[in-house]
Amino acid sequence: MDLLNTLVDKGLRREPPTREEALAVLATSDDDLLDVVAAAGRVRRHWFGRRVKLNYLVNLKSGLCPEDCSYCSQRLGSTAGILKYTWLKPDEASRAAAAGLAGGAKRVCLVASGRGPTDRDVDRVSETIKAIKDQNEGVEVCACLGLLSDGQAERLREAGADAYNHNLNTSEETYADITTTHTYADRVDTVHKAHAAGLSACSGLIAGMGETDEDLVDVVFSLRELDPDSVPVNFLIPVEGTPLAKEWNLTPQRCLRILAMVRFVCPDVEVRIAGGREVHLRTMQPLALHLANSIFLGDYLTTEGQAGKADLDMIADAGFEVEGAGEMTLPEHRAGGGCGSHEGGGCGSHEGGGCGSHGQGGVCGSHGQEDVRAANEGGGARGPASAPQANEVRTDLVAVRRRGAGTDLAPNA
Repeated sequence: MDLLNTLVDKGLRREPPTREEALAVLATSDDDLLDVVAAAGRVRRHWFGRRVKLNYLVNLKSGLCPEDCSYCSQRLGSTAGILKYTWLKPDEASRAAAAGLAGGAKRVCLVASGRGPTDRDVDRVSETIKAIKDQNEGVEVCACLGLLSDGQAERLREAGADAYNHNLNTSEETYADITTTHTYADRVDTVHKAHAAGLSACSGLIAGMGETDEDLVDVVFSLRELDPDSVPVNFLIPVEGTPLAKEWNLTPQRCLRILAMVRFVCPDVEVRIAGGREVHLRTMQPLALHLANSIFLGDYLTTEGQAGKADLDMIADAGFEVEGAGEMTLPEHRAGGGCGSHEGGGCGSHEGGGCGSHGQGGVCGSHGQEDVRAANEGGGARGPASAPQANEVRTDLVAVRRRGAGTDLAPNA
């Protein structure tokens, strides 16, 4: 396809596609899907080789959020049966982080529900960052605490934070349809604050909330303009007890097209598959590694993820390798001697999750994005062994997290 040849050439030159070209990627047919993946995969390998960065989420404070983000199981008025607890102590958070680091993660994403941190909250998180870094030399730490006030990003940087996650989630035009308690401009301002403080900015989106192709292209081009080091791509998990509980709009093929479009628009940026990959990509997850160079390991904020060993097996079986602690995440021209480099602690990637991925399935920056992966009240039950039908809604794949942070059970990592 001439379109794909053009997009590959542009991606290798760090030149953005036109809006029309980005929309055309989303409009490709299933017959052309493998060609789309192969083309975007060339761009991914050019800038990131076959490395896959592993990130690990620690939910410092779960539930009871005053914001009304429609996708989030921690939102005001949510009846989802998620874990609810107040701030973990620094030693508790450090122990939770250790499980992910032992599993191969090089970045820990510290997430807390809420509109934004108080100064006392920043003190708490600063103590937690110190506890984690004292125990784990060279670890990257990303914070995802909501909207920042003046001076807070600088304090987090001084405490040792490498990155800050805050997602745009959707287009500016439709943002008010998703959240009313804060604005799109508020989110942009927080990303600017992180940049200005010298933190590696992480900001991404949530797909599957009923948005149009134009909305998806709008938010990705807005993210490119913000120039984050990391772009987490979340796939909405409709959670019973939230306003978007009936929005099952995604197929594995649709998810792959979205990831390919993001890679073409942001060719040399860390693209992270965040919340919802297990639910919506399912057995197509290995193909997504040809598009994204970063994933979350294990569970998310409020929902279960794939078993950590299964993640590692998937990476190896697909012919990729886990990025080591001494390897740069970002290309040299973006690392700038700090973010993303092994010397500077390697910012260059963060969400949500979610950390680029903390609600929606595990994406930060969206107070509970990870939640989005959150499940029905009953959580945990898996469906019958009968073969699923094409495009079948797979609510059986969603389970509320009942282990790890905030519980007495060992985490999944």
